[in-house]
Amino acid sequence: MTAIAIIFWTCAALVVYTYVGYGVLLAGLVKLREALCPAAKHPAPAEAPEVTLLIAAYNEQEIVAEKMANCRTLAYPEGRLHIAWVTDGSTDRTPSLLAEYPGVTVLHDARRGGKTAALNRALEYIHTPIVIFTDANTMLNSEAVTEIVRCFNDPKVGCVAGEKRVAAAAASGAAATEGAYWKYESKLKDWDYRLYSAVGAAGELFAVRRSLWRTMPEDTLLDDFVCSMLIAADGYKIAYCKEAYALETPSADMGEEGKRKRRIAAGGLQSVWRLRKLLNPFRYGVLWFQYVSHRVLRWTITPVALAALIPLNVALLWSGHPTLYAVLLALQAAFYLTAFAGWLRERRGHRGGMLSVPYYFLFMNLNVFRGAGYLATHRGRGAWEKARRA
Repeated sequence: MTAIAIIFWTCAALVVYTYVGYGVLLAGLVKLREALCPAAKHPAPAEAPEVTLLIAAYNEQEIVAEKMANCRTLAYPEGRLHIAWVTDGSTDRTPSLLAEYPGVTVLHDARRGGKTAALNRALEYIHTPIVIFTDANTMLNSEAVTEIVRCFNDPKVGCVAGEKRVAAAAASGAAATEGAYWKYESKLKDWDYRLYSAVGAAGELFAVRRSLWRTMPEDTLLDDFVCSMLIAADGYKIAYCKEAYALETPSADMGEEGKRKRRIAAGGLQSVWRLRKLLNPFRYGVLWFQYVSHRVLRWTITPVALAALIPLNVALLWSGHPTLYAVLLALQAAFYLTAFAGWLRERRGHRGGMLSVPYYFLFMNLNVFRGAGYLATHRGRGAWEKARRA
């Protein structure tokens, strides 16, 4: 086998493992683990601890009333749940509207330093043992707080990740595929936790023990992921609680979704560097395996491997290799043509369907390269442009 063939098959194996193989392997490992050692269900604490629900908002005046109405539906003992908003940098009526709600803490600073800077500042005023973070534009189910607190009854749990759900009814075109993607992500997170620990949390809904919070650099792009993984690096588990979920609408279109994906990709690259101590397999064992398989490969090597497959395939064909490579090149061409058809449907305003799946897959990987450019040009900046929602 030539060097080009070895590189080609290595790249192909990386792509398959990252997006399919890890999930299959993880499911098998979870079944084996639970057959040998069934998971224990932790009861609710005898006395409900005090909890702060912290909502980060930037110019969210249109959603304040709906979000506060949602907060009032949360089932938790009276007087034990505190609502706090941090609205740093907001220039609309968000702070003044919130001031009309009794019992709500509003933390506001005119300076816009970005979400991480706002959270760092807000945590200086919060002293409850558990802090739950959520976004202004996401709505929680009524049992979310209760279910999250139940997870903390396990002393090994330092962070709890809730489930993110995307309201598919409002989605159109390939943006609707965002919901399918998050269903797959949710399944992986569930299996990750059942094996050992979830790998990171999403800012729509997650919680930490206040004592484990660490102040982060203000230019941190993925505050939720970095915060949760720092806690995991300290030896605590990130629980995944699918009984607590946050519902949000998808991006308005793929252009707006691209803003999110580019920032997330940039934050992923930034996180891999800042959390590089987690790349030590001898120190972190199972967590290292999960972190590399679920996150690091997606944000670094695998998109490059995917991009290399076509030119490597062509080089092998020109080198006079067998028909196998002609078939593989045809399959790749068919995949890219299908993705292009999905893009055309999106441009013409048609709803997704199966053509959106390859389009969204390539869209995610393309944004890793765009994210690298974003990171290079936005160094030291923690604020970003919000994506419009449907």
